[in-house]
Amino acid sequence: MPFINDKVFDSGLSVLDTDVENLYINNLEPATFTAASSTNKLGTKATPTVGAPTDGSVNGRSVNISAISDGTVDTTGTASHWSVTDDSLSLLLATTSLSSSQSVTSGNTFTLDAIEINIPDAA
Repeated sequence: MPFINDKVFDSGLSVLDTDVENLYINNLEPATFTAASSTNKLGTKATPTVGAPTDGSVNGRSVNISAISDGTVDTTGTASHWSVTDDSLSLLLATTSLSSSQSVTSGNTFTLDAIEINIPDAA
């Protein structure tokens, strides 16, 4: 059975804990930093709270992004994805789809439930 020590997973996840500068809601799944932070951006939450690596809820190791109640909607559209970036280095760090798409209106706020980013145990 393969084994990978938690420290290996934690090293990969700790960049999220230490380097995330913005969380964006997007109208498409972004493949690049520019797509996440500009081309497909509908809204922004600056400096979201990202926890240190811990045991995942199912297995493996995870970091959790705290629930967001005060994101700013910049552009009217349909949010289908979220992404987190390190804006200082122009890096897209993680992205995935929302549990369901949501219409958003410029000038309003957006909310998101807490997010778990998980690296599962080796199979």
